[in-house]
Amino acid sequence: MTTTADPIIDNWYKDLETSQIFEVISYDAKYETVELQYFDGEISDIDRDSWYSSSFEPIEPPGDWSAPYGALEMDDLGYTDNDIHAPSINDIEIDELVSNF
Repeated sequence: MTTTADPIIDNWYKDLETSQIFEVISYDAKYETVELQYFDGEISDIDRDSWYSSSFEPIEPPGDWSAPYGALEMDDLGYTDNDIHAPSINDIEIDELVSNF
């Protein structure tokens, strides 16, 4: 089985022969190579001809798509709200606090 899907940057694929999943992170038109980052963080590249002779299938991003990137900060994921939305003890009225006991 050969791949019919084009390599699209930021899309995820599964190698049907090895069951490995990876994201396409770049394409070098000059050298016709596709750079891949596997779910475990490993980075490799593959030439255009090898891409189309492989058995890659497009898939949805995995549930924890950030795993290959190691330890990320909240801002790295696009989250800018640092409020964890838990009530502060200073925001609770004494009546509310006493009524919970």
